[in-house]
Amino acid sequence: MLDGVAELPREQWNALVADDSPFLEWDWLASLEQARAVGEASGWLPKPLVARDGDRLVAACPLYVKSHSEGEFVFDWGWADAAERAGIRYYPKLLVGVPFTPVAGARFLLADGEDRELWVERFGDALRQVCDGNELSGVHVNFTRQDECEPLDRAGYQLRIGIQYQWHNDDYATFDDYLARFRSKRRNQIRRERREMADHGVVIEAVSGDEIDDSLFEPMFEFYRSTVEMHYYGRQYLNRAFFELLRQRFKNRLCFVVARQHGEVIAGTLNVVKNGVLYGRYWGATRPLRHLHFNVCYYAAIEHCIAAGIRRFEPGAGGDYKFLRGFDARPTYSLHYLRERRLADAVARFLASERRHADAAIRQLHDQSVLKQETRKRHPRVESS
Repeated sequence: MLDGVAELPREQWNALVADDSPFLEWDWLASLEQARAVGEASGWLPKPLVARDGDRLVAACPLYVKSHSEGEFVFDWGWADAAERAGIRYYPKLLVGVPFTPVAGARFLLADGEDRELWVERFGDALRQVCDGNELSGVHVNFTRQDECEPLDRAGYQLRIGIQYQWHNDDYATFDDYLARFRSKRRNQIRRERREMADHGVVIEAVSGDEIDDSLFEPMFEFYRSTVEMHYYGRQYLNRAFFELLRQRFKNRLCFVVARQHGEVIAGTLNVVKNGVLYGRYWGATRPLRHLHFNVCYYAAIEHCIAAGIRRFEPGAGGDYKFLRGFDARPTYSLHYLRERRLADAVARFLASERRHADAAIRQLHDQSVLKQETRKRHPRVESS
């Protein structure tokens, strides 16, 4: 284990990431470390686990020692409470994933030509040994790829199913083509919400890569901070230094959706784009205009996806209001190893029940889609187990 991704050569790490999630790239993870958004003080101590063949990086995983369960989006606070009642120390624990980012992707990064199943199982065994040898409570692999689930199951990990809402581009030519797929009541509601922006003199645009003016990074940071401060459960991990590093290193991956009222920037979202997928991350506004959130975070982003030929839009965790705006329910996967047998057995019973409920919920959400019946037939039910 190392003391951070920043210790590794950027080119070697990114070669392992290849076409996978942009949040796994060196520029994102190392920037979190160098801006001190992660570290011992924040409860996210980076300790990436790597395998080398001489000087060549063969495999790696983004690993953190956690002293709490915040910023993970796979909630295990109930498990921590149960452990405390049973006299079991729950923290620190190990977590494989990307800090503060509920986006699925490979959690075990491999050089080209390496056997994924073999290496995932090897890493699963190695992480379990680190956990046991250091008397940590467990290992949690969050938002992993589906093809990593079976090897981790063989390594003694328990599967957890979650639900997210995602938008899929069905070869739409215009936003009106997308609206045509809705039932009339919902379609008219969306049109009213979009017209309201014009009534307020609000203009919304999406800008990407080098089109992003450097002056927009400061308001984007302030929007992020205002959203954190608005919620009692919010915790500010990111800082100006991180946004500045994104400006320097990561601009080619960014897409800002910006709302202006009479020329003044009043709201925006920071999105990340890679390999035909738009990922929504941070949103905020300085004025509480009705429907501003839906227009900036969803409608303008969808319109940009259609214009740019982006095939999928993942706006992040939570929000039944996404379902009402045509986002499909999709399963997410995480795997968990708990060292203490009593706790592991109790969690296993809980997870078996939770998986059944998640599978049923995804099926029900598909059947109750706000999109017309002929559209739903194009999106078959998703099996979650």
